[in-house]
Amino acid sequence: MGNTFRRSAASGAETNGRLADILRDLVDDDPSLAARLEAVGLDPSEVHDIRALDAVPVQAKDELVEARQSSRRNWAAPRIFQSPGPIYEAQPPGEDPWRWAEALHSAGLEPGDVVMNCFGYHLSPAGAMFDTAIIAAGATVLPAGIGNQQLQVQASMDLGVRGYVGLPSYLKALIDVARQAGTTPVDFPIRYALVTAEPLPDDLRRTLEEWVPVVRMAYGSAEAGLIAYENGAEAGMLEGEAVDVQVCDIATGKPIRHGEGEVVVTLVRKEAPLIRFGTGDLSAWLTDEQGQQVVDDRGRRRLVGILGRTGQAIKVRGMFLHPRQATSALQDIDGLVAFRFVITRREHRDEIRCEYVSETAQDLDQVLSERIRNALRFNAEVHQLAELPADSPVLVDERIWDE
Repeated sequence: MGNTFRRSAASGAETNGRLADILRDLVDDDPSLAARLEAVGLDPSEVHDIRALDAVPVQAKDELVEARQSSRRNWAAPRIFQSPGPIYEAQPPGEDPWRWAEALHSAGLEPGDVVMNCFGYHLSPAGAMFDTAIIAAGATVLPAGIGNQQLQVQASMDLGVRGYVGLPSYLKALIDVARQAGTTPVDFPIRYALVTAEPLPDDLRRTLEEWVPVVRMAYGSAEAGLIAYENGAEAGMLEGEAVDVQVCDIATGKPIRHGEGEVVVTLVRKEAPLIRFGTGDLSAWLTDEQGQQVVDDRGRRRLVGILGRTGQAIKVRGMFLHPRQATSALQDIDGLVAFRFVITRREHRDEIRCEYVSETAQDLDQVLSERIRNALRFNAEVHQLAELPADSPVLVDERIWDE
């Protein structure tokens, strides 16, 4: 865990005793954090309880990126990742820097297992996140990524792969390939799956569980790593062991006990700290019939799931897409008058369609397809139209998740 703090099961209070020491070091290297603490009258040398940080305003993604760029702290990073934007982030140190091993063990991972990792390994951090976690948990990684599904199914059969991490829709695609090859659920080797980065509707979960006995949903982000995960004991997702999780009022940023709000996380650590980072995801704490928060025997609470996004960005095939990214990718194409992206879903897979209008009906299909693939890392269908609705947003989400 490195210098990451653990929460007290009873109150969430800091128990390590070195909170003030680490905060003092952080503000020396990060002018933006120093300004955030000073603005609410907090002296880092006097902060001994993590709940004192609740007075600090929530930090949005763009603000975090700006703060990281201005920080004077550097460390030897084993990997650097690029997210759309582009945004560059370094991997924190440690054997399991994003802390996913906790959720993997809960899903059923045992030392010596072979686990297929079907997250991408190119530029984005998801593949490395789970690669390191699987190894830290004592298992062996099959670094499948997103590729030839026939070869991936063959490898899972040949190697007796017991675990899977990736998108739920991608697991469904692998099952379809196995079924077409004559494999039955009894013969299918994968016994547990930890899925994340897109919703898991009930009908898709039922389909997956016909082939994989244990399918668990988890929730995290590129910045924070693991935030919460299903452990099979109760409904909802249990908050992670070494991350401070809050649900906060969107308007005020204050923590709330009931109702819907933004998920805000804090990781007090020397490398890549997060102090009241707003994920942009909406959720709520799971409550019982009496309105009391549902907790485990160690006082950890449960998120009901992800209920939406606070901003304009939407998650497509496990990656966030923001209108400004789409606009930046296509804005300088000659002859392009207007465009929009329409996101739909068929057979539990996101489909992206770029609709556009060009000058003098010029065909820009190939140019747009290549630009979208290279700049946004999506493959999209491209359709030329005579006109688009004048009030249409850049991103149109037409997905229905309960079908």
